[in-house]
Amino acid sequence: MKRVHLKMTTNYCHSNFKLFLITCLSIFIISCSNDDDNPPPSPFNEISQEIKDLIYFNGDEKASTVVITVPGGPSTELASDLVDYFSGIFNTTDVLNVTVHQAQTLNPNIIEGNEITLDQAVNFNAESIETLYQVVQYFKDEGRTVYIAGLSYGAFVTQELIAEKGINVADKYLIMTGRLDINEVFWQGLAEGRPAEFQNGVTPIVGTEPFDNIFNRNEARLFAGLVMNRYTEDFNTIESLSSITYIYGETDEAVGRLTAEEIAFLQSKNTNIIVGSGGHDDIFDDYIVQGFSEAFGIE
Repeated sequence: MKRVHLKMTTNYCHSNFKLFLITCLSIFIISCSNDDDNPPPSPFNEISQEIKDLIYFNGDEKASTVVITVPGGPSTELASDLVDYFSGIFNTTDVLNVTVHQAQTLNPNIIEGNEITLDQAVNFNAESIETLYQVVQYFKDEGRTVYIAGLSYGAFVTQELIAEKGINVADKYLIMTGRLDINEVFWQGLAEGRPAEFQNGVTPIVGTEPFDNIFNRNEARLFAGLVMNRYTEDFNTIESLSSITYIYGETDEAVGRLTAEEIAFLQSKNTNIIVGSGGHDDIFDDYIVQGFSEAFGIE
């Protein structure tokens, strides 16, 4: 009887040990499954209040990729609607969409108040570029990937950022409806507060009289303060512009189409160039999706 009792006890222990192993294995499997459902926390912090005061954003504050949109204008309103639009049409998984204040959005009185000079316009643009640089550098210092999309006036702000801070200030760029060396008669007309445009995207046409109101004259001078620069000269020492996707329109009435010389310069620096058949606004409407895809790999 004792031997039978001992045998029964041994089998009972074996059964308990097997049950223990099965339980441990089940817990391990469930734990691994839960880990898959809950990825590790992001290594990035929430955005500091100092930077939040300079931007509008849509998306996860801790995303590893930041897309900074530098909008057209110059406007006195922060381009929050454009950021929201991009967040709505593109896959924003692990992507934070941002736009940054400029001098005239922080202080609209700059162009709504007294008449400004061209020199003042240059200084205000310099403030905008320093603010943009501060935001870009903040995210880069955290180890995030930073892309910049410069549109129209924002194309020139982006180009000036590259000229002053270097091509490696951000990881990649999308520049739409900009120019490298805009016609002198065009920017001089703007500097005098006069309306100016390009006929068929080629021939500059400058109004004979300044705009009727201060706002438009000041707006024109802010624009002139950037487009007066010669970016083929400013970029000449940069070995490669392969991180830039440049999109322009053949009939762009606002800034003109790229000239053969500008195209040759960009090609010599390995820039990705996309040409559209439309005008200024058509290029945004028709090519923004392709632009984000080719420049940033964002669909």
